[in-house]
Amino acid sequence: MTANVKQRYVATVFAAALALALMLGMTACGGDEPEPRPTAMATPTARVVPSPTPTETRAAPAPSAAAALATAIALIPTVAPAETRAAPAPTATMAQPSTVAPTPTVAPPEPTATPQPATPTPEPTPTRSVAERQAALAGYAAERAGGPGAIFVGDASQLIGPPPHESLRLDFPENAYIQISAAALYGLPGGVPGHTFIYESDYYQGLLDHANLANPTELRSSGESFEIQHVCLNRNVPNCALIESYWAPNLAARTNGQVHLSVTSLSELGLAGSETLDQVADGSLDMTEVFTGYVSRDYPALELLSLYGVARDWESSYLMLTEIAPDVDRMMRDIGGGGYVLNRNWAAGYDQWFFGREPLPTTADFRGRKIRTHSASMSDFIRGMGAEPVGLSAAEMYAALQTEAVDAAATAAMLGLTQRLSEVADFMAGPLVRFSYTTNVINRDLWEEIPPDLQQIMIEEGAKAELEALRLAPFQNFVALEGNKQAGLKVRSFTEDTLRYIDEVVVPEHVLSGWLLRLGYPDSGQEVVDIFNEKVGPYSGLRINAKGSIERVVVTRGPRAQQ
Repeated sequence: MTANVKQRYVATVFAAALALALMLGMTACGGDEPEPRPTAMATPTARVVPSPTPTETRAAPAPSAAAALATAIALIPTVAPAETRAAPAPTATMAQPSTVAPTPTVAPPEPTATPQPATPTPEPTPTRSVAERQAALAGYAAERAGGPGAIFVGDASQLIGPPPHESLRLDFPENAYIQISAAALYGLPGGVPGHTFIYESDYYQGLLDHANLANPTELRSSGESFEIQHVCLNRNVPNCALIESYWAPNLAARTNGQVHLSVTSLSELGLAGSETLDQVADGSLDMTEVFTGYVSRDYPALELLSLYGVARDWESSYLMLTEIAPDVDRMMRDIGGGGYVLNRNWAAGYDQWFFGREPLPTTADFRGRKIRTHSASMSDFIRGMGAEPVGLSAAEMYAALQTEAVDAAATAAMLGLTQRLSEVADFMAGPLVRFSYTTNVINRDLWEEIPPDLQQIMIEEGAKAELEALRLAPFQNFVALEGNKQAGLKVRSFTEDTLRYIDEVVVPEHVLSGWLLRLGYPDSGQEVVDIFNEKVGPYSGLRINAKGSIERVVVTRGPRAQQ
């Protein structure tokens, strides 16, 4: 089956499934089964703490997205590209290491005022040609095609397959999951974009090198024991499940049990998240996931990752993030006392929507409303729209909407789905486009205790976890929105006038201006403003001038560069 034929087949089949699913959703009002949320894995080292269960709901929600879409997909043929072998069962088994250890795959940190942790120093390996590298990766890709660990080496169809753990299917049967993943990967006519841009990027190719897939570091250490507690932001989001089901067991397998990640969450430790970088710096936390929105009050330079409204499409958002990643890593090392940045948790389905009882497609609809916020940048956006921001954690959104403490909640589509906001809201308005990642940082002193071969294996397995997160991204981006719709929420896209107002007024006069105020610019913050101008501006068409004014510039990178 050729790529073009396969794409048309996927599009035709899935479009039929989606249409039928939407009809099922529209005709199933009044159902009494609540929208299920992903079930986190229980492990011996980390107790699963579910989200607070609401005591009542305003109305019975519509049947779940999984039920509606799965019913529709069951009526159509399975999409299975002929050249892709059957998907293997999820496993944590890794390739056997070579007897020759490679050179370090992570560039040494740039010099800063803070001394950096030791860099792994395994023995060097002979330089391979580009052709040899591609041949080795192609063999690796063929062995793992259609399941966990699948990578892109020229054939995107090899990426289509089940995730490492059933919870990452978000309650969809495996057949339905694969159908949706195929359609989301290639895109659909009528506005559903594909995701091949992820795998064709320089960043993805760099991850393949960091992972040392064809020549993994040899395990030399024995008798070591490192029990590392990793703190996730929220159990009910896919990136935490991926760490628990994929990175942690693979790391234990590669190190013969000498390095073990036990996973917990902010809520289980009674933490708010705003001090995570300080806590990993002073050793209160071994290792933590850092969301820049939580720590931006004290470290506004990190808001470079979360300036809402700047990106217009998924590809531009993703490419911006990949370009600024080394700069963000450097800032986090400085702030985190030289803590080592291990990898990133790529999060799809993180377009920002406004969930509420009333639709909010226009600026007039926002005026005077109280809207839940999660970061300084989002608060600036809400004020720019004429509303009042109310700071609440993700766990507090449900009750706040239920009791009408807020009129709407700004959050990611994926969190709207996993937190069951369809039970307490009728509409979702937006979106503010956002591909996203959070960062995993380990305490410097702990990192320096770990022998170099184990450090390098942790880096390689962290890169593999990133590759797997990016493999799962198309499904999550699609289902994050469609799942909410099938759960009963009515989508109200921002009007053209609203989008124009956001672009011309809210972003430059509130989001960017608020960020510059927190930076203390132009008296301070010049370095991060230069990064914005160099690496974000070419995608967004915005530039910050020396005195803090914002000007329009030509878009020269990303899909909009051709427009």
